[in-house]
Amino acid sequence: MQVFDHVRASGRAARAEITRALGISPGSATAATADLIAGGFLREVEDQPRESGRGRPPVALEVVPTRAHVIGVKLTDERLSAVLTDFAGTHLCEAHRPTPGHRKGTDEMVADIAALIERLLADSGVSLDAVGAVGLGVPGMVDHETGTVAWSPLLSERHVALRAVLESELGRPVEVDNDTNMLTLAELWFGAGRENADFAVVTIEQGVGMGLVLSSRLFRGSQGMGLELGHTKVQLDGALCRCGQRGCLEAYLADYALAREAATALDRPSRNLQSAEALLETLYLRAKAGDTGAATIFRRAGRYLALGLANVVQLFDPTLIILSGQRMRYDYLYADEVLAEMQRLILSDGRAPPRVEIHAWGDDAWARGAAALALAATTERLLTAA
Repeated sequence: MQVFDHVRASGRAARAEITRALGISPGSATAATADLIAGGFLREVEDQPRESGRGRPPVALEVVPTRAHVIGVKLTDERLSAVLTDFAGTHLCEAHRPTPGHRKGTDEMVADIAALIERLLADSGVSLDAVGAVGLGVPGMVDHETGTVAWSPLLSERHVALRAVLESELGRPVEVDNDTNMLTLAELWFGAGRENADFAVVTIEQGVGMGLVLSSRLFRGSQGMGLELGHTKVQLDGALCRCGQRGCLEAYLADYALAREAATALDRPSRNLQSAEALLETLYLRAKAGDTGAATIFRRAGRYLALGLANVVQLFDPTLIILSGQRMRYDYLYADEVLAEMQRLILSDGRAPPRVEIHAWGDDAWARGAAALALAATTERLLTAA
């Protein structure tokens, strides 16, 4: 599994490189890759063009992309997004489905997901039988081991056995996890994880999420439901959060929190409100045009973000923090003063500040993270069977 994961993460790798990267003997690398080739998981390819008259060309290994397909699905307040990838993680097709911005019952949500997957497969020409697994990213508190959603802002019910219901509907294996864990897994496999063994991902969209990688492994907590940064408390008896409690970081930073203040700043009565996304775009344009009230809303949110990031640094000491999500288009949230405020709030004696990078990925990247989870499950199942 480690050899296979290294080749897939690298895209292409020689046996000598696998030996060095994993700290195993050349004999072990040769034996493992031979088994993977025989099982149809890896194949040999020329690593570079052969020089005339210079013997056998250098050989590398890559994943056999047709070994299986997987689907990743991302749920949000306003749309469902799905991607289809091959066994190497290559993006093949995508589909989207708008959804009303209200909490849904389990049956309605499952019907929407099934309809989206049906359209994705129709567009791609791939049959459902060829899909090894479906990965589903859900905002909220998710027990990955059982596939149960304890709470989500998108579902009207609590403690929903979503994996079991979806597997019954689709007839395929399903993996369910917190959506930010999914995005963090995509970074681990295809992005920052190639160069960083320890990093944190903080997302700002309809909610505030966090994913954490320690020693190149995704950390979920003892019950699989940790890292709920958006629901850490930053103000006693503070603003009302959509989880039902008060004073959560999310209640000062997420889309719905900023939209709540934007409605007042833009003098938009609640009965005439646009979607939160459209409202925030208008607020941002006003801020950039010099509107003091609009700019103040973003700057205040930036200060709360600095507080949240400082807490992440104090608790986990990551070498890298990735800020991601659609709201990272708003530069007020990662301005120099926000990062300087974060640094002021941490105990910095003898501590080098973590690097902060901005990855403003859209829904397709979140869905690709869900596909990465499905790939991991499919790989383990196929390798075990082999």
